[in-house]
Amino acid sequence: MNRNPLNAYRQTKVKTAGQGRLIVMLYDEAIKQLDHADHELKKQDAKLDIVHNCIVKTQDIVTELMASLDFEKGGDIAQNLYNLYMFFNQQLMEANIQKKPEYLKDTRHLLAELRVAWASIEGKTAAPANPVSVGVNIAG
Repeated sequence: MNRNPLNAYRQTKVKTAGQGRLIVMLYDEAIKQLDHADHELKKQDAKLDIVHNCIVKTQDIVTELMASLDFEKGGDIAQNLYNLYMFFNQQLMEANIQKKPEYLKDTRHLLAELRVAWASIEGKTAAPANPVSVGVNIAG
């Protein structure tokens, strides 16, 4: 039994979310982690372990997004997303090595754009009569 109400709420939110909502939640968390890393890097006394952990969490999220792609249903869209996610991981790796916020900027901007697109898709397909495949399978 989970004694922390916030953790219980989060777990319930994830377990009851639809596929599109889960993708949006992943983008939200990735953006949050990048913002935290960026904020920390800009401090005079930046704690590099915090920066590292935020970047690694973002890489984990991007890797999860990559693993969720369905290339059969998604075709070119899935391939384009895969290529973007590869770019994100390269940028994040460089950001983690260099510890410079400018390496986070492009990735954060593109993640935010993708998040808006997915939120729009999720809003339109919340309860469709015939579900539309967008090329992502996060169910495994």
